[in-house]
Amino acid sequence: MSDKKPVEIRVSVDVGYRRHSVAIGLSSGEVLEEFEIAHRPEGFEEFFSRIEEHQKVRNCEVAVAMEGFNGCARPLDAMVRRRGYRLYNINNLKLARFKEIFPGAAKSDRIDARKGLELFQLSDHLPLAKEVLQEVKGTPQANEVLKRLTRRRRRLVDERVRVISNLQTDLQAVCPGLLEITKNAGNQWFLNFLVSAPTLPQVARLRPATLLKVPAVGRKYARLIEDWQKRAHFSEEVEWVSEMIQEDAQRCLDLDEKIKALRAKIKEVAKDSTIANILLTIPGFGTICTSELAGEIGTLERFSKEGSLALYIGMSTLDNSSGKYQGSKQPKHVNTRAKAAMMTALDRHRKYVPESQRYYEKKRSEGKKHNQAIRALGRHLSRIIYKLLKEEREYEIRLEKGNTKGKVSPRSLIKTQIRKAKISTKGTNNKIYQQST
Repeated sequence: MSDKKPVEIRVSVDVGYRRHSVAIGLSSGEVLEEFEIAHRPEGFEEFFSRIEEHQKVRNCEVAVAMEGFNGCARPLDAMVRRRGYRLYNINNLKLARFKEIFPGAAKSDRIDARKGLELFQLSDHLPLAKEVLQEVKGTPQANEVLKRLTRRRRRLVDERVRVISNLQTDLQAVCPGLLEITKNAGNQWFLNFLVSAPTLPQVARLRPATLLKVPAVGRKYARLIEDWQKRAHFSEEVEWVSEMIQEDAQRCLDLDEKIKALRAKIKEVAKDSTIANILLTIPGFGTICTSELAGEIGTLERFSKEGSLALYIGMSTLDNSSGKYQGSKQPKHVNTRAKAAMMTALDRHRKYVPESQRYYEKKRSEGKKHNQAIRALGRHLSRIIYKLLKEEREYEIRLEKGNTKGKVSPRSLIKTQIRKAKISTKGTNNKIYQQST
């Protein structure tokens, strides 16, 4: 005689920008009620009061599934977890595949909300439906804060890139030859120089003594500016474009200050994150990359195996074979922020660890492109990362194969390599290992 599962109240929410469609049902398949709530405090109170009414009658647990993106589910998702309800995220990509298998006659928010109840019902029997519903685990507060801070920093960095691009375009049109005095228009001394006078023509007439007072402009850059001033030329557009150029330059300086402040705050918060502290012990993984990974990963409980983690951070491919054809394809459900941070950290990591560099060069010799070789290295390192986070221990480098006692701290190894590189560039990796011991 098979054991029957206890009755459970199941709630499906189709998240919208201003209003959310809600469907409440039972694990037996019965639909109790359907309604809409506004994305306001009174709407959230109505949402929980209706659930509590059904919970009092049946005295059973509650599970909530939410389908939404772009942060529209906040703060309702956090309120659901604080109530002690189990929270599930409906994977949008897999939901679309599910709708292709079980198509409906029409499409509306109300139908989508009821579709969530169907997924709950099928998840007990159909593996495909079970993968569509992903339970949201509790995340340490430090990682939640890092997630917000690193995403904010990334937006500011992207904005700075766009402003610099526009600045370079305008300078090429208005002041031909000015960009030749710097390799990067985003340099601090160059931006300070552009805003050191009310207009660009006045900038071209600054005296040497005044140039030396401009922040970050020393004698070297002052001589470059003086050489440009002798042949300075401006187009007719300078009368109305000069103000735009200087506004963009000032905007870049302001963004630099905000990014710098965010970096300091991220570094301070990362001290309380177990994931960030463990990843920071890997050679080449810096504060920003480890903080981004910690924020996006959140908790290791989300991943049942190391392959799931590798897929999430973009270091694994999906099998795409048929008959005699053997191939792979890039997955679509990848955290692009975690992938970008991982790619940056891996490129630095291979320069510090000889074994990783040799593996990278091996893949390159096989005809792989740079990004492909980096991802291949990342696939191996993701196994190590999963193991480190699972056992909560730091990354270590062993001196000799089979020697489990002799170990080198990765941070001390990096410092030794940098120090030795300054003394002589002819040293080999073996000498570096000997010097570390």
